[in-house]
Amino acid sequence: MIALYYIRIKKDWVAYARTLGVKVGNNSRILTTKFGSDPFLIEIGDRVTVTNGVRLLTHDGATWLIRDEKGRRHLHKKVIIGNDVFIGVDSILMPGVHIGNRVIVAAGSVVTKSVPDGVIIGGNPAKIIGQYKDYEARALEHYVSQEELDFNVPFKERVLKILDHEPKSSL
Repeated sequence: MIALYYIRIKKDWVAYARTLGVKVGNNSRILTTKFGSDPFLIEIGDRVTVTNGVRLLTHDGATWLIRDEKGRRHLHKKVIIGNDVFIGVDSILMPGVHIGNRVIVAAGSVVTKSVPDGVIIGGNPAKIIGQYKDYEARALEHYVSQEELDFNVPFKERVLKILDHEPKSSL
């Protein structure tokens, strides 16, 4: 019943994750409810954003197929996410993956291996596609700061004032 309260009324996804047993650090944003069957095996650091549709897997379900006279096999592994991490929409983190600090996971990534500190990863399977420090430098130099936003106008108007009209470069 408490889980439904968080989902339907408060929309406090961090509190919901914690009710399931997920360890969540300070100032994190959780926008998914897909913690698999073993949420107590998930640890999320400080200042982490886990976006909508992200799946955190903690066991290998395919082991259901493997059996002998001793019975079926089981494999459960923790998923650990460091500090200052952004995990993009609909990404999947496989069992046993550890994500380092200051990491960006691009939307739709399938993370099959652990990730070192300070990188940007993306793809299926995810690979290193950039460095966090380069993204940070670009954002600090070119992106609009919180201080520059006009909070005296409605959200839509505020966004339209700062909208970047340049399309992404071609492949």
